[in-house]
Parts: sequence; C-alpha cells; structure tokens
Amino acid sequence: MHYNEGFIKNTEFFTTAELAKKLKMNTQVITRKIQSGEIRAYKIGKDWRIPEQSVFDWLENNVNEKGKQSKKQTKKQIISEDKTGKLMLKTNKKKYLLEYILAQFEPNLKYSESDLNKIINRYHSDIKTIRNDFINEQMMELSEGYYCRCNDYKLIG
Repeated sequence: MHYNEGFIKNTEFFTTAELAKKLKMNTQVITRKIQSGEIRAYKIGKDWRIPEQSVFDWLENNVNEKGKQSKKQTKKQIISEDKTGKLMLKTNKKKYLLEYILAQFEPNLKYSESDLNKIINRYHSDIKTIRNDFINEQMMELSEGYYCRCNDYKLIG
C-alpha cells in the first residue's frame, strides 16, 4: 500500500497501550492482533505504532454480523476520500460524516478551537462548516471559548 506524503503528517498514531486504553481492551490482546496481522501497524524498534485508519478498518471488519453488510455499504456510499485523503460526502447525508469525526473527540474533555480544528482537518478540509455543524446539530457545545462533546448526544453508529 502506497501513501502520499500527507499520510504521516495528517495521521494520528497510537501505541499498543494507548489503543488498548481507548478501546478498553488488554494491551496484550492488541499486541496479538497486530502480530497476527488483524490490525495493520508499524514496528519501530521494539514498539508498535498503529495508524488510526488501521483501527477504523479493523473495527469495520469486526462489526457484528447483523446489519454488517448494509452498514458498510451505506458508509461507503456516503463517505469517500478525496485526493488528499480527507473524507468527503458522496451524498447529502452528512450526519454519518459528522458522527464519524465526532467519535474522535472524548466526551467531557474541553478542546480549544485550534485543537478542534487539527482533529477535524484530519478528516475534512472545510473545518469551519464541520465546527458549525457540530454546534447546530447539538453534537458539541461552545462555552468560554472551548468546545466540548455533548454528553446527551448519542452516536447512531
């Protein structure tokens, strides 16, 4: 697989411990999945680095069987990547894209506009629109200059 030079610059990498914590799994389980090839990762010295897209791919491949095909197909119909690797909509159903990006933010954590922009920019180039949509869809709140994912907003999937 060949990546453009923006891949490294625009991709977040996780250690096995960071990914295990994020997914609420045991570090050894994550390591075994990497070693078996289930999760694509890079070995640097003695440590593994897992690109966030590998995590998303692995999760998509392991979604529960009921509705697996229709959900995968729907997401592929709605979201694609442009030439720079940014996510873009194929249809006017932007909620899936917004929720995918929103899932990158931890609940109850405050983000400065700059931090919010950096995360959004990994997935979409129209940062201002996504930021505004988060507020308009009541996915995030803006208070005292900080953005926070709304606790009462439930991701559809």
